[in-house]
Amino acid sequence: MSDLTELYQEVILDHTKKPRNFGNLEKATHVAEGHNPLCGDQVIVFLEMVDGWVKDIRFEGKGCAISTASASMMTELLKGKSPEAIYSTFELFHDLVTGKPATRVDELGKLVAFAGVAAFPVRIKCATLAWHTVKAALKKQHRPVTTE
Repeated sequence: MSDLTELYQEVILDHTKKPRNFGNLEKATHVAEGHNPLCGDQVIVFLEMVDGWVKDIRFEGKGCAISTASASMMTELLKGKSPEAIYSTFELFHDLVTGKPATRVDELGKLVAFAGVAAFPVRIKCATLAWHTVKAALKKQHRPVTTE
């Protein structure tokens, strides 16, 4: 196993064991739920939007290591972003985890740790669940998002 692969695994495990921005957000202006029926992952994403920007973002739920770590790293990256930047970042992340040629990968920060997910197609839904849910929150979608 390469040193880089080990580092990526450590980053994912760290965010799984100690998720950042985990918990309810009392001042949330946008909320959405997401569910992956294939493996049972569930997530709720809370956004506090102020003047068109993410002032705060948190998540709750239960899921596998990939799902939890992805949600944790996503919340760190999206604070201070506009909806347009979030949609753009989602596309970069989606390209990364589906094995498409990724451009501007440096914009993903620690999320590059998920590049290996492309080798396990069933795990793509785990990695992207929180991302689909944050998009639903931005649209104020009231029905739960599903990866199916």
